Amino acid sequence: MPRRMGDLSREASILAHPLSYIRAQRGWTYQDLVDMIADQVGNMARRREKAWRWEHWGIVPDRETQLALAEILDVAPEKLDLIPWPEWLPDGDPIRLDFPWNGDGSMFAVEDALRHALPDRRGFMRLTGCTLTGFAEVWMNVEPAEASATFYGGRIGDDFVDQMEAGLPRLRLLEAAYGGQRACRLLDAELGMVNEVLSKSSYTSGVARRLHALAAELGRVAGFACFDAGLHSAAQRYWVAAVHAAHAAGDRVQGANILKSMSLQCHDFGCFGEALRMAQCAREGVGQVTPRTAAMLALREARARAAMGEAGECERLIAAADKLIGLGFSEDDPAFIGYFDEAEFHAQAGSCYLDLGWGRHADDHLTSALERLPRTKVRDRATYLTRRADAQRGLGNVEEAAALLAGVVSLVQQAPSRRNVDRLLTVRNRLPASAARRELDEHLNSITSPTG
Repeated sequence: MPRRMGDLSREASILAHPLSYIRAQRGWTYQDLVDMIADQVGNMARRREKAWRWEHWGIVPDRETQLALAEILDVAPEKLDLIPWPEWLPDGDPIRLDFPWNGDGSMFAVEDALRHALPDRRGFMRLTGCTLTGFAEVWMNVEPAEASATFYGGRIGDDFVDQMEAGLPRLRLLEAAYGGQRACRLLDAELGMVNEVLSKSSYTSGVARRLHALAAELGRVAGFACFDAGLHSAAQRYWVAAVHAAHAAGDRVQGANILKSMSLQCHDFGCFGEALRMAQCAREGVGQVTPRTAAMLALREARARAAMGEAGECERLIAAADKLIGLGFSEDDPAFIGYFDEAEFHAQAGSCYLDLGWGRHADDHLTSALERLPRTKVRDRATYLTRRADAQRGLGNVEEAAALLAGVVSLVQQAPSRRNVDRLLTVRNRLPASAARRELDEHLNSITSPTG
């Protein structure tokens, strides 16, 4: 049955499925929807649980039910033969991708994200398939235009941009330490301020590049904050804008890093082919980078390869990343890559092996990651403990897995994360019924509660 997240995530405010969006737009309850379909079909049981399972369990309605729903929604029946469930559902406004690949296009894209991202409560990816991967391929093949100076509005110089950039470490820390849901509005406001400076000030081409780069990083972090909070369409809006801003800044590394995040989102949704293509575009389009940056991008592709069961290619990429990160830090490393250290390397390698089903390898790497992870990285610790619990479960150590998950609960309370709650519940549901699982459920009651 449906669950209500505690103060970690307001379930009702996130539209978890295209059908959730349709019900919210029309004011329909689960029962309203089932009743309307039953009126069309004639012999369907009128149980509200049916609609809930379509939205939350991934249950696909039968052909007769889908045809009835299509008629209710005024969707041509032949569309069901061309587009699979639930993609044929009219699930709200599209995310624009038609912005020019220049400075003006960057500002238009950011303005569009500022207007639409925060109100977008869709908890599913709106951009998928060839539309999404095509966007990455265009980025990979379009040469950045020269940033333009402007000569209207108040004059902005490098000193002013220095002060704006100085706030980035604080914003990254706040988002990572206190969770995406709490940080979204602050990041949106900062991004809006940068875009206003870009559109209403006078500056040199050099300052223009720095301002676009700042907008790109704020858009990336805002997108990740929404991703963490379960607002996946909003995340895509910010990331599309951020890729355009990075392109306007002439910063291929920043653009690749944003595509890397988009690849991870695809991975979470089980869109492994798209995850792989996004990761490939990031690696192929980035150009010359530092060893640590190359290692980071290699591991993102390794995750996609692992999810697709390509063990040999995955291991090759992990070995390449291991060698690269062994070369150490570089003064040319981009600022955003500060998170990517040995702990993160082991965490990503362990996640790859977990996807491959190699529990012992996964557990060894995840243990190494947790040993190296600073205590201040509460959200990451919750993520890696959950993954290690899944590895222990796969090794048959149910009590150890349950104990690890119980330890995650307090971490999630400190750093709220919709993604971590969902991961925790997914692993819990894989545990066999036992006294250990019953004890775990007592801990879980502090962050979840059932509804009727």
